[in-house]
Amino acid sequence: MREQTIKTYDYHVWANKKVFERLTELPEEVLHQELDNVFPTIYNGLVHIYQVDTVWLSGMMGNSYEQIIELLGTIEAKTSGKSLKELQAAYWEKAEEYRVFLNSVDDLQAKKQFPHPTFGVLNASIQELIQHIVNHGTYHRGNISSMLRQLGHAGASSDWVFYLYEVNK
Repeated sequence: MREQTIKTYDYHVWANKKVFERLTELPEEVLHQELDNVFPTIYNGLVHIYQVDTVWLSGMMGNSYEQIIELLGTIEAKTSGKSLKELQAAYWEKAEEYRVFLNSVDDLQAKKQFPHPTFGVLNASIQELIQHIVNHGTYHRGNISSMLRQLGHAGASSDWVFYLYEVNK
């Protein structure tokens, strides 16, 4: 299961890369164009995925809810007003932190408790949370593709099967 969990996370990184590759083909102002969609801008969508990835890694590493709330301020500073290239660099840095973490965990299926003041205590494994992170990213990459289409541009093709085609060559 370790191999499959890491492969699932690698798909997330690959899919994010596809989105960034597509966005680098377009004028940077496309990122900041206001839309009536899930996010006000594509840039906001990218930041949201990064924020959630950061928050969950922090939680999986054992940080408390209070520590994670403090972390949100540093995420804001790391993402606010950055260029696409700078935001992409933050994504790759976070991906490397995930790889180090996932390779350091002995049992990715072991249940841990994640207390939340509103939702209660979540009993979940790292493996389950990686699936959540990937699903969350997939959902919002779809939003970003929709936003690109709304602006008259093609989205990025980031389906799981295309990842499999690429990695299984």
